[in-house]
Parts: sequence; C-alpha cells; structure tokens
Amino acid sequence: MKLSRAVSQKILKLCEEKNISVNKLAAISFVTQSTVQGLIQEKSESPKLGTINKICEGLGITLEEFFDDPLFDDLERDDK
Repeated sequence: MKLSRAVSQKILKLCEEKNISVNKLAAISFVTQSTVQGLIQEKSESPKLGTINKICEGLGITLEEFFDDPLFDDLERDDK
C-alpha cells in the first residue's frame, strides 16, 4: 500500500471512530477543507507531516498513535 492510501484510510477511520465529518475534522484541526479532501482523495503521494500533525492535534492524538496502525506496515516505496 502507498503512503497516501494509508493516510487516507486512517483519516477516514478516525473520523468514523470519533463520529465526525471530514469538514468538522478540517475545522478542529485548523486545516483547510480542500487540504483534508486532498489527503482523503490521495492527491498527494507524499502527505506533509506538518499537516498530519495538525490533524492529530485536532483529534487529540499523537503522531505515534496515528501511525501505530497495520495500515502503515509494509508501505510501498514511491519510486517503484
């Protein structure tokens, strides 16, 4: 799985777990709705760590908690 797909799936999973919409996530994370939508739609192959950190802060979780998921095991390299 590529990083962009794993990030997208994790964001959607967290929104479902916390029962919030993607729009609400953008608002509580102080990230534009278009940025969050871009992550979900996998428009960036290399999502910025700073953006993911803002999302984590909005959700009240750490980066470690975000990435501590089997989704991030065995990621494909972007240059393949």
